[in-house]
Amino acid sequence: MLKNIKSMKKITTIFAIAALILTASCGKDKAASKDTAPAIAVKVSTPSAEGSTYLSASGKIEAVQNANLSTRMMGYVTDTYVNVGDKVSKGQLLLRINSADISAQSAQVSASITEAKAAFKNAEKDYNRFKALYAQSSVSQKEMDDITANYDMAKARLEGATQMKNQVNAQLSYSNISAPFSGVVTGKFINKGDMANPGMPLISIETPGSFQVVAMVPETEITKIKNGTTVNVVVKSTNELIKGTVTEVSSSAKNTGGQYLVKVVLDKTDAKLLSGMFTSVQFPVEKSTESNLILVPESALVRQGQLTGIYAIGNENVAILRWLRTGKTFGDNVEVLSGLAADEQFIVSAEGKLFNGAKVLIN
Repeated sequence: MLKNIKSMKKITTIFAIAALILTASCGKDKAASKDTAPAIAVKVSTPSAEGSTYLSASGKIEAVQNANLSTRMMGYVTDTYVNVGDKVSKGQLLLRINSADISAQSAQVSASITEAKAAFKNAEKDYNRFKALYAQSSVSQKEMDDITANYDMAKARLEGATQMKNQVNAQLSYSNISAPFSGVVTGKFINKGDMANPGMPLISIETPGSFQVVAMVPETEITKIKNGTTVNVVVKSTNELIKGTVTEVSSSAKNTGGQYLVKVVLDKTDAKLLSGMFTSVQFPVEKSTESNLILVPESALVRQGQLTGIYAIGNENVAILRWLRTGKTFGDNVEVLSGLAADEQFIVSAEGKLFNGAKVLIN
């Protein structure tokens, strides 16, 4: 019995040693395969702040001449005469709002004017007659004063009725919405039978062919932007580059949340532009001599969720993923605030899929 137990222990020891040898062998094979993995060919660069720098600001395209039409009266829309995309001429009727009550007032005022005119003519005749008699000393001063007062009151009543007519006509103009200039209907926000309220946008029109970009610039950079500056505008949806000129620089951020409004009129172009397209405006700014900017191409950045990183070159030509804290955008370059030194190499492009710790071959 004792002999069998010793034999079993010996067999168990032999199996354990064999397992250790097999494990070590597999580990060596894996290490060998990892070490012999082909290096990924890459192109590298170092951070730079040389050359022209640009401040990039987001903006939106709009027509230079545009308007949102509304009314000052409340009422139901009785008729609409245009649709989105229709070309309209200046003064063309676009929609009509129910104005039965104002039409009734207009009729009453017209009757009042007719009555006031008749009274004024009669008072004017009496005034002229008494004026001639007064010159002949045929009427007293009191009678002349009464006739003069009656004449002045008749004249004032006629003037009041005429001004009332002007007021009613103004109210009627608010019920008939017309085009303030020739253009294209870009928005229709109400239909026949809907209730129109004062100040509510009803129809928007714009003049096509002439566009501008409205961009918001932070207070730290607004003093560097001047009227007449030529800028580059990149349309984000089509990636087209268009030249433009700064025509307006706001001097107050009171109503814009701390951002300053800058308008850029775009040059004539064959590019298909529509109001509302988002853009990136590149304002040329002077490079500060007091601070050394660390700039890297935006195409070299790696983004994972809210994190932004870049692959740097580590010891023995190994790719190391560095997480960065980035700052402002200058054209196609991004400022690096921390995470990468000014003399460190980083990977610009690779001929394979990079990962942290991958061996690379620098071209």
